[in-house]
Amino acid sequence: MSKPAASVNPDTNDADRVTVARLIDQARAAMREIARADQARIDELVTAVAWSVYKPENARRLAEQAVADTGIGNVEDKVIKNQRKTFGTLRDLLRARTVGVIDNDNGSGMIKYGKPVGVVAAITPSTNPAATPVNKSMMALKGANAIVIAPSPAGWSTTHATVELMRAALEKVGAPPDLVQVLPQPVSRNLTRELMQQADLIVATGSQNNVRAAYSSGTPAIGVGAGNVPVIIDGNADLADAAKKIEMSKTFDNATSCSSENSLVILDEIYEDAMRALRDVGAYRCSEEERELIREQLWVDGQLNRKLIAKDADVFAAGVGLGDGARDARFFLVEEDFDPESKFADEKLSLVLTVYRARDFDHAVELVRDILNVQGRGHSCGIHTRNFDHPTRLAEELDVVRVLVNQAHTFGNGGSFNNALNFTLSMGCGTWGGNSISENLNYRHFINITHLVTSVAEDKPSEEELFGKHFERYGKD
Repeated sequence: MSKPAASVNPDTNDADRVTVARLIDQARAAMREIARADQARIDELVTAVAWSVYKPENARRLAEQAVADTGIGNVEDKVIKNQRKTFGTLRDLLRARTVGVIDNDNGSGMIKYGKPVGVVAAITPSTNPAATPVNKSMMALKGANAIVIAPSPAGWSTTHATVELMRAALEKVGAPPDLVQVLPQPVSRNLTRELMQQADLIVATGSQNNVRAAYSSGTPAIGVGAGNVPVIIDGNADLADAAKKIEMSKTFDNATSCSSENSLVILDEIYEDAMRALRDVGAYRCSEEERELIREQLWVDGQLNRKLIAKDADVFAAGVGLGDGARDARFFLVEEDFDPESKFADEKLSLVLTVYRARDFDHAVELVRDILNVQGRGHSCGIHTRNFDHPTRLAEELDVVRVLVNQAHTFGNGGSFNNALNFTLSMGCGTWGGNSISENLNYRHFINITHLVTSVAEDKPSEEELFGKHFERYGKD
């Protein structure tokens, strides 16, 4: 397949156009080689690519390289991420049909055929320079597509190593390695934009600048929204369980995940008890003076300070200048009244949690909505509670795609073995977050569907069946 000619990007030079065109041509040639592959063969390719990164020594090497390259996160958690996300995604993919006949409901007279979307341009972030590329590659291959990855410049070395592993795995099972490629160094904004113009589909994860560029490229695009997760600790929550899950989630990979908690909304009736439970799992309760130190240091000229984001707790505490008691903490609690102008209401990409005291549950819902309106609308929120009317209310009233109940948010939001969400590292946020999808990115976004339609017995109701209730209430005039 080939893409209709697109307008030329005036900001891209001829060398960039030639570089991208070569990658696209190689990708299309590789797709032609697997064009007749059946589902078993496609699944073989997906499994081979998954194993290349899941393999313990490779998962660790890529984790070590990612931290060395970017200075973001920590090795042990990135090993878990490389393996857990890959394993869970493979589970999901092997249960789905994506090529040939994918649905044959004889009762409807319709047969559905899955077909490739084409060459996928995958924009990937520095926070996950190995896990996100393999995740998107598996999904793209599941639809018999090829993929070209545009990594963050900071993560290029790790992503290149990941791609080399995937390419070797494809060769091992007799498949063309050019099904998976990566932009060469130096990865520039213009080179990435040229890739977006020449590809058939863009899947953008990372900065909102990249997402907006994808949507404005003229190429069909899927982007994901920004996180800024608020979580309620309800008045009847199991406080020890809630605190442990929050600690596990917030500290995982030093809060690099967009699903990491950024704010806690605690009901007044259990506020101090909840703070003690959080302290018991390693939280450090900052004084007002320490809060102001964090405010001064975590943001520089309005932007997050790269010397402090996603750092180990002791490094963060020393960098900010917190007291000795903070050096042994797991994460940090900053208390304040809600102010939409405060940086603490925004995403922090660090081991800092803003804590708000809610008068009652109505006030808690209001606070969550206010926080999401600062940033994160559409993404997700969570609640720890024994009252299951309360999460239902959140789902009914708030503009979010996901509401997690009694879960460690980072581990549950991108798919889990004990919930029904698809495993992914890319969370769609619906139109609330400026996205075209309102679910976790999954294999369905990487296939086109042909519908073979035959005649069936007529299904035409009478006018009375369709309009009867309207006529009874309003008449026919």
